[in-house]
Amino acid sequence: MACASCTTKDGSPKGCKNNGTCGTDSCNKLTVFDWLSNMSLPNGEKPFNWVEVRYKNGRKVYYHNTENLTLSIGDIVATQAKAGHDIGMVTLTGELVRVQMKRKNISENLEEALKIYRKASQKDIDIWQTARDKEEPMKVKARQFAIDLKLQMKISDIEFQGDASKATFYYTAEERVDFRELIKVFAREFRTRIEMKQVGFRQEAARLGGIGSCGRELCCSTWLTDFRSVSTSAARYQQLSLNPQKLAGQCGKLKCCLNYELDTYLDALKSFPKNDTKLYTEKGTAVCQKTDIFKGHMWYAYEGEWMNWHKITTEQANEIIEINKQKKKIASLEEYASDLVEEDTKEVFENVVGQDSLTRFDSPKRNNKRRNNRRKKGNHNNKEAGANNGGNKNTPENKKNPNQNKRRKNNKRKPQNTKNAAK
Repeated sequence: MACASCTTKDGSPKGCKNNGTCGTDSCNKLTVFDWLSNMSLPNGEKPFNWVEVRYKNGRKVYYHNTENLTLSIGDIVATQAKAGHDIGMVTLTGELVRVQMKRKNISENLEEALKIYRKASQKDIDIWQTARDKEEPMKVKARQFAIDLKLQMKISDIEFQGDASKATFYYTAEERVDFRELIKVFAREFRTRIEMKQVGFRQEAARLGGIGSCGRELCCSTWLTDFRSVSTSAARYQQLSLNPQKLAGQCGKLKCCLNYELDTYLDALKSFPKNDTKLYTEKGTAVCQKTDIFKGHMWYAYEGEWMNWHKITTEQANEIIEINKQKKKIASLEEYASDLVEEDTKEVFENVVGQDSLTRFDSPKRNNKRRNNRRKKGNHNNKEAGANNGGNKNTPENKKNPNQNKRRKNNKRKPQNTKNAAK
């Protein structure tokens, strides 16, 4: 099996063109690429007889291939369950399964190992698909039943077993929930064995998946397998605003990506003095107001003069602290700040893009004052011309006698009419 954009053929993986961003069922989340598929084992070595099988929403289980079936990635197999059998897809075979089991601390004890029965037949697949189609309408009804019983829980997902003999209800809750009455309602309504399984909010987001604020698929549903605790101190070290709407992910908890660059920030902060360390000068005591980790700058302000900040480098701050440890004081911070200003003025940045101004395409603003002045001058000249010509239409006298103006117009038109009549 393979998606349209993948070069996998006949179950042998040869690479994916989407580079891990595929969301189809064939190259689904948490899929591992087998880089050892084209390599042969040394003489006398037997292939590792364990297989990794994936179920709905990235759930993976490791099985022992007791029947020595020839399996490859993408095969649909019938596996052992507590009661009946389950249907899943093979996602990894060979030596990489041994590495994954060792990383997840899964023992290779054959007594406790689950087994693979056979490759799934068409009848097994039809029963499995029919059961999968029932999950969505069942989830709607199950949520309504939980609301009617006034239980403080959220049913996030339902997963049927491959033989449709059992349904697992995944739910999240803040506190302990007594759902004994709910199970009776489910068993009476759905006519199947019910299993309730509580998951955390991060596990729920990993199961359901989605798109994060970065525009990519959620890390927990694509490649992240362990959920480390995330605290607000990670945001403080990275100088992020403590806004819960920006720091929280789709699960409602702090984003896992806050831990990705935390180690790099902690290494960079080793050269910085502590923010609560004060600098003692003859002018006064200075307190740290702001730090720039990338440029290595710090801003200090004297006590009582909080509006005036002085920028110095981390080396200068450490130097002043060493002088203070010797019970000595420097003259003022302005000496160090002025040196830093001189260094900054020497830097000349060239316009590599070739753009002089970002507003060069904007239309220039029209000067309305000049236009108004011109109108005023024009009106003043018209008034003077009207006075010289014996009056203007807009004079107060003409406004009072509008009939007189009409008569003048009619008298002007009469000679023209008489000429036409004579002709």
